[in-house]
Amino acid sequence: MASSSSSSSVQELHFPPLNIPITTSRPVHVSPAGPIPAEFGHSLYLSNLDDIIGARVFTPTVYFYRSDFFNPDDEKPVVRTLREALAAVLVPYYPLSGRLREAMNGKLEVFFGPEQGALMVEAYSEMALAELGDLTVPNPAWAPLIYVFPDEEPYKVLDMPLLIAQVTVFSCGGFSLGLRLCHCICDGLGAMQFLGSWAATAKSGTLVAKPDPVWDREVFRPRDPPAVKFPHVEFMKIDDESSLTMSLWQEKPVQRCYRVSREFQARLKAVAQFSDSDRFTCTTFDAMAAHIWRSWVRALDVKPLDYRLRLTFSVNARQKLKEAPLRDGFYGNVVCLACATSSVDELVNGRLSDTARLVREARIDVSEEYLRSTIDYVEVDRPRRLEFGGKLTITQWTRFPIYETADFGWGRPVYAGPIDLTPTPQVCVLLPEGEAEPSGRTVICICLPEFATGKFTELLCSGVGDRLPSAGGGTEGV
Repeated sequence: MASSSSSSSVQELHFPPLNIPITTSRPVHVSPAGPIPAEFGHSLYLSNLDDIIGARVFTPTVYFYRSDFFNPDDEKPVVRTLREALAAVLVPYYPLSGRLREAMNGKLEVFFGPEQGALMVEAYSEMALAELGDLTVPNPAWAPLIYVFPDEEPYKVLDMPLLIAQVTVFSCGGFSLGLRLCHCICDGLGAMQFLGSWAATAKSGTLVAKPDPVWDREVFRPRDPPAVKFPHVEFMKIDDESSLTMSLWQEKPVQRCYRVSREFQARLKAVAQFSDSDRFTCTTFDAMAAHIWRSWVRALDVKPLDYRLRLTFSVNARQKLKEAPLRDGFYGNVVCLACATSSVDELVNGRLSDTARLVREARIDVSEEYLRSTIDYVEVDRPRRLEFGGKLTITQWTRFPIYETADFGWGRPVYAGPIDLTPTPQVCVLLPEGEAEPSGRTVICICLPEFATGKFTELLCSGVGDRLPSAGGGTEGV
């Protein structure tokens, strides 16, 4: 259910506590349905963008489908349809049937051996989808719908299936598809390309791979010698001398979700673009990211005030590549991590426009040269662990056509996206809503310690506290 906040433009969304009992069958390896251009012992190069420390994770997502669009005359079970389509798609997307291993200097590569392939698990629940509550709000209690190996180590990617799928059929006839896709193989847009091919193949009954998938990771080989031309603060290890990390990790954080209207976002952007000294152009993302960052830091009451914090976010660099454009169908990682920095004092006591300007500058600073410098930086000093010191990371999913892409023949999913952010509490995700007619609304998912949730909700929902010029030349509050 959704409860109204102090602003009609923002709603705090609530999800019920749940216990979802499921029965799972033995996991089944799904191999490519035909010959692939890789033999046992063969390996594939991964670029430093694929092998960056932040990509050494699985991205878990879940998709819910009601039984409304099921054809009663279709005798082929859902699981069989998905498994056969996956086997067909793994022919052109054969790297997903391999495994990761470390080569020289800890660098990862894809290798092919016996008994590999993707993994699929069939599960059943006696619950009906209606008993799960509001399916449009990501709920950490949905975790059983995504398969995890018994005693699996956190962040393990070596010798793991690169695609893990769990199909859970509910008593009402609806089902969920829980996916774990290794980020080393594809970024968000690459994942959409693969998912679209799988869905179209399941829907048509014949292989659909448009565009043809392209590997081509060698185009991102480091320069010889490497030329690191930027400081890359986004990767630096920073001793966290603030109260931030202790506040977030001392106790298990809680996940909070908010639905933000198109009108609120437009007003936020208007305020962000107004400054006493001048006006500048920013995007809705710049304004939203700045507002979330400021509200998060204020709610956590971070000390000391002179401590410098980082906001990181991914920038799609595909359109930045002028010297060596990628071939259509490339599905690897082509994202750079942009980084804005600010003192606690500037965030807490400054203006939204000042913070939005920082976000904008970090975003537009990502260029083709910045991407090449990132590749060379990782080659020279390969980060071994994720660095959380003084950092919030905002991930934007609103531009992914995830709902349109994931029609396997049973209509658009009711929900498509992540489940639980609490294992990485310094990550915020911006999600699209799933209506067929786009409303422009965005769902914000973020993690906070319990003591900070009320304050964050108040700050996020009540306005930015800055002033916007009115038509008459004065100012008006937000």
